[in-house]
Amino acid sequence: MSTAPVRYDPSVETRDPEEAETVARINEAFDVILERTAEDYGHAVRSVHAKSHGILEGELLIDEDLPPELAQGAFAKAGRHRTYFRMSTNAGDVLPDAISLPRGVALKVLDIEGERLPGSEGTAQDFVMVNGPVFQAKTAKDFLGSLKLLAKTTDRMEGTKKVISAGLRGVRAAFELVGAEAPAAVNALGGAPNSEPLGDTYYSVTPFRYGEYIAKFSLAPMSSAQQALAGETIDVDGREDAIREEVQKETRGLDAVWEFRVQLCRDLEKQPVEDPTVEWDEAEAPFQRVGVLRMPAQDSWDAALVQRVNEEMRFSPWTGIVAHQPLGNVNRARRDPYRHSADFRARVNGCPYHEPSAPTVTQTA
Repeated sequence: MSTAPVRYDPSVETRDPEEAETVARINEAFDVILERTAEDYGHAVRSVHAKSHGILEGELLIDEDLPPELAQGAFAKAGRHRTYFRMSTNAGDVLPDAISLPRGVALKVLDIEGERLPGSEGTAQDFVMVNGPVFQAKTAKDFLGSLKLLAKTTDRMEGTKKVISAGLRGVRAAFELVGAEAPAAVNALGGAPNSEPLGDTYYSVTPFRYGEYIAKFSLAPMSSAQQALAGETIDVDGREDAIREEVQKETRGLDAVWEFRVQLCRDLEKQPVEDPTVEWDEAEAPFQRVGVLRMPAQDSWDAALVQRVNEEMRFSPWTGIVAHQPLGNVNRARRDPYRHSADFRARVNGCPYHEPSAPTVTQTA
C-alpha cells in the first residue's frame, strides 16, 4: 500500500464530557424495550437484535504469513479457532419478517490469547457486524434519539409497521431506479431489502484498535453458493419466520464460508474514528484478508445450539482483548448498555449467561 496505516494512540479518540449521561439515558431506553417485551412474551429477549434467524457453529482459520501490519491481536498467529455465529434482525422486539430491517451477525471466536478488556470474562473475542458499511447515527446522542423512538413503538403497532415498511421499501426502490443509494435511515426504519443473510457482506461499521493500528472489520461470502444468493431477496408473504426457514433449508445443504477482512485506517481525516456514518473509501483504505470463517453444512435451528447460543450467551464488541478495543463514542456508549441488557435477560429468565472458558456468571436481583 502506498500509504502506511495510522498507528493507534489514545489521542485518536475525542471524549464528550456528557457521555456518561448519554449512556444512562440509553440504559433507560433499553429498560423500556426490555421490560415491555419481557412482559408481552413472558420471556426476556435482547434489547437490540432480538430475533435470531440462525445459529451456526464452525471455525475461524487465521491465515499464515500475514504481513506485520495484519499479524496483530487475535490474528498475530496462524491457527484454528472454534466459533459461534448468530444471524439476526436489529429490532428489540421479535417482529414478523414482513417488517424488513437491517440484518446483523455476531461472531464469537474462542481461545484468543491476550490481555482482556476490563470486565471481559472468558477467552473469546466477539465481532458484531451489520449488512451495511455505515452506522445510522453519527454520535451516541444521535443514537439515543433513535432509540427513544424505537422504545415508544417496541412491540406495538405491528400492522402499522408493516405498512410503513412496505412504503419505505418502495422509497428505496425509487432511489435504486435512478442509480442512487437510499439514505441509511430508510433501511433502519423498515425499508431494508429482505436479503439472503448467507449472501450478505457484513461490516463492523465502527472502528477498533487493531494491535498497533486502527481498523474496521468485514465478512464477505466466499463460496459460489453464497455468492449466488448475493442481492437475492426472500419472499416473506404469509410467513412470519420466512428468513429463519430459508436459512435453515440452505445451511443443511451448503458449507458457508466467509472471508474475514480488515480495513486499516490510513488517514484520520478521511477515515475518522468518531463518526461511524462516514464510509471508509475502499480505494484509499482497502479491505485485506486475514482469515476464513467456515461453517459446515448443519441445522441452523438445532434446539440444543439455539439454547446454548441464543439463550445462554451474550455478544458484545467489548468482549475480547485490549488489542481490539472498540474506538469512538458510539462504541464507548455500547459497553455498559450491552452488559445491562444481558444482565436483565439473565435475571428475568433465571438463566445465567456463559462465556466459553470462563466460570458461569451468576446474577442477582
